[in-house]
Amino acid sequence: MYEVKIVGTGSYAPSNIISNEDMSKVVDTNDEWIKSRTGIRERRISKEENTSQLSIEAAKRALDSANLKPEDVDLIVLATLTPDCFIPSTACLVQKEIKAVNATCFDISAACTGFIYALNIASQFIKTGQHKTALVIGAEVLSKVVDWKDRNTCVLFGDGAGAAILQRSNEKGIISEYTGSDGSKGEHLECDAIPLRSFLVEEEEVTSNFVSMNGREIFKFATHVMVECINKVLQDAECSLDDIKYIIPHQANMRIIEYVCKKLKIDKEKFFINLDRYGNTSGASIAIALDEAAQQGLFNKGDKIILVGFGGGLTYGAQLIQW
Repeated sequence: MYEVKIVGTGSYAPSNIISNEDMSKVVDTNDEWIKSRTGIRERRISKEENTSQLSIEAAKRALDSANLKPEDVDLIVLATLTPDCFIPSTACLVQKEIKAVNATCFDISAACTGFIYALNIASQFIKTGQHKTALVIGAEVLSKVVDWKDRNTCVLFGDGAGAAILQRSNEKGIISEYTGSDGSKGEHLECDAIPLRSFLVEEEEVTSNFVSMNGREIFKFATHVMVECINKVLQDAECSLDDIKYIIPHQANMRIIEYVCKKLKIDKEKFFINLDRYGNTSGASIAIALDEAAQQGLFNKGDKIILVGFGGGLTYGAQLIQW
């Protein structure tokens, strides 16, 4: 079995910034209401760029960061719940544009835990020797599936993409991984797809195609599984929280992060947070945050970092990595 390291990161978000004040012109809300309940001040909303275009820009930046060429990539795993289309996969659209001609490409769907799942999948391919260099992307244009009349959900979400390059290594980079799912709670966070429609269906089912969420149940789930995931990867790696430089969580809600800090008895400064500027970008959020922290020079070689997330499915997971 080979070791796996993250050798580059990149991210990209639309230039169009929508503040809480802007949101108050769209729906009955205000800046104080949003900030006090979520910690969000603004988010990026795409005017023209679809999920593949955000992904392409993030991928290019990750390749530059790793000092690699597109043809060096032999695997692309892309996590999204908002693809450009059902066929081809968004990963194949990225491959075409960046000319990663040697890559096997596919999408996965794990909502906000998507980037964690994608990292896990790619690392297994590399560990077994089937692939050497993987481009892992988390990308969303959630504005396509947000109900802009629902003030409880539309203020939460934003668009963006983040990417990481994984490569076979002699050094241990990904130390511990943990993922899980609880489909019995899937109804608490949903977005319908195309309903049954054929000559055999007498009456076509009506679906909204908008994200719907039971916020109370998601909060309960998130605060429990984030603590579980962090403790699990620490235990497997035989580490303590004192050994961890940063925890990079899914950027969903500041209250969730504060609750987890309280449960773990750690300072909030250990968490890297950019939620206030991006909102919840689902599968892209951890990837964007990881890249921003790296670009700010917050990581030194050998630092231990935990990535942790939760999302629709319901899904959850974490990685303990060494920079």
